[in-house]
Amino acid sequence: MHKHSNERGSPISPSKAESDDAVYKTLLESTKAIPWKIDWATLRFAYIGPQIEHLLGWAPESWQTIDDWAERMHPDDRDRVVEYCVSQSRSGADHEADYRALTRDGTYVWIRDVVHVVRDDDGEVNALIGFMLDISERKRNEEEVARLQKKLEELSFQDGLTGVANRRMVDSFLAAEWAKALVTQEPLAVILADIDYFKQYNDRYGHLQGDECLKRVAQALRGAIGRTRDLVGRFGGEEFVLVLPNTGEAAAHAIAERCRALVAELEIPHDGAKAGSFLTVSAGTGAEVPDRAHTLTDFLNRVDARLYEAKRRGRDCVVSGS
Repeated sequence: MHKHSNERGSPISPSKAESDDAVYKTLLESTKAIPWKIDWATLRFAYIGPQIEHLLGWAPESWQTIDDWAERMHPDDRDRVVEYCVSQSRSGADHEADYRALTRDGTYVWIRDVVHVVRDDDGEVNALIGFMLDISERKRNEEEVARLQKKLEELSFQDGLTGVANRRMVDSFLAAEWAKALVTQEPLAVILADIDYFKQYNDRYGHLQGDECLKRVAQALRGAIGRTRDLVGRFGGEEFVLVLPNTGEAAAHAIAERCRALVAELEIPHDGAKAGSFLTVSAGTGAEVPDRAHTLTDFLNRVDARLYEAKRRGRDCVVSGS
């Protein structure tokens, strides 16, 4: 029988070795990390720390094979994690994997498995040893950071006053939809709407009331569209834009008329208006199937010219393309 030796080569008694093993085991089982060992030949657990029961509710003796490990994993994580861990273990590579582990009461806990591959003298995989770590709090923090980042990103594309898309978002969305329509050969429609006599409104009612007016008009324009793929944005000042993918000229004109009607229904008093006592909007529309002979800028210029034609005709009207 092979005897343990100390650093000077002197034999170490079995009782001393057993005492040391007990110390190491006590240290392992007193940590929050859950130690485990799997025999590679049988794929059975040779050991798993008792902490597992405190964390997941499953008794150590219930962990018999890697099937128990795989079955106690969230279905959405199982195939990915098992395939990855098995392939890494076969190649003899140490690795880590994050997944949601099923608790005995039916909930899930985020786990990180840190795996070390043990080889025999011939270099063959002999066993897997590692630690399970509870990373639930870390995951919650990561999810909160991701949520905040998404919120910040949304705010960076949102007009701070009206809540609709800002010019940056409008420009990005227009470019993307123009490129998409160029490929699909579907029409892209744009409506430019401008509040009539808004300078006079600000002069008469003040800028704070003017800001409130912009908010109400923006929400009215939002109410004119019915698809999530459409976009309403503030183009600048008192000018708004509606971008309508896969929409023809007739439909765009009808939506523009609905915008005009919804703003009129607000009955926002405007003593400075020359065509009535309530605030109104004018609009220009356009719908085109993009081709490589024309640019998005050319298209927007044509729509903008129709908006100014609506202003020239006395405002509170819609001018569309032929």
